[in-house]
Amino acid sequence: MREIVVTGGGTGIGYAVAAAFLSQGDRVTVTGRREHVLKEAADRLDSGRTGLVAAVAFNAANPVAVGEALDRLPSRVDVLVNNAGGNTDLDRPADDGDLMDVAEGWWANLNANLMSAVLVTSALLPRLADDGRIVTIGSIAARGTGSGSYGAAKAALEAWTADLAAELGPRGVTANVVSPGLIVDTEFFRGRLTEEGVRRRVENTRNGRAGTPEDVAETVRFLASPQARHLTGQVVHVNGGAYLGR
Repeated sequence: MREIVVTGGGTGIGYAVAAAFLSQGDRVTVTGRREHVLKEAADRLDSGRTGLVAAVAFNAANPVAVGEALDRLPSRVDVLVNNAGGNTDLDRPADDGDLMDVAEGWWANLNANLMSAVLVTSALLPRLADDGRIVTIGSIAARGTGSGSYGAAKAALEAWTADLAAELGPRGVTANVVSPGLIVDTEFFRGRLTEEGVRRRVENTRNGRAGTPEDVAETVRFLASPQARHLTGQVVHVNGGAYLGR
């Protein structure tokens, strides 16, 4: 039985990823900042009372919190899915040009999206099994579609993952990025995405639809499988062709 850790596993894509691994009999630990959300998610995921789900609440962007959480995380990790993050600009007032505000806005997105993955991965590397898997959730925003500091943070994840793949390759460990486009049924847009916003984004796809958390989860599950053992250092775009990764 494999041990899976999914950061940001309480809702949306992270929840769907956890459910996908549970469906094949893996044991899953979901993490996140909101303890009540994680507990509710774990209860739903473990509705069959299989005992295969654990919830560990901590802030993945805080090095002290990550260190303190280690005792509650699995002693062996077969698959790590770095999903924690989001566009912190959506929670901040509009930038008025003050340099401190600019800096804090950039730090917030870099911490939430880049440093959360770097810190959790670094903390768990000694526990990562040979032939293990690291999958990090990126974004179409990293490829010039906007979103400022959020897109920049996701682009940095791609560069870091390439380095990680080279470092861990001799152990048979793969490291890849799954980069979604528009995904509905998540908290990402904080309820602010209009029907017109959805329509415009869907028009950019080749298959004429928005993505779902399950679309991303199934891609993550494949990358974590033995069949993907020769696939590493890559960015896999899950966006219906809105961005062509070629």
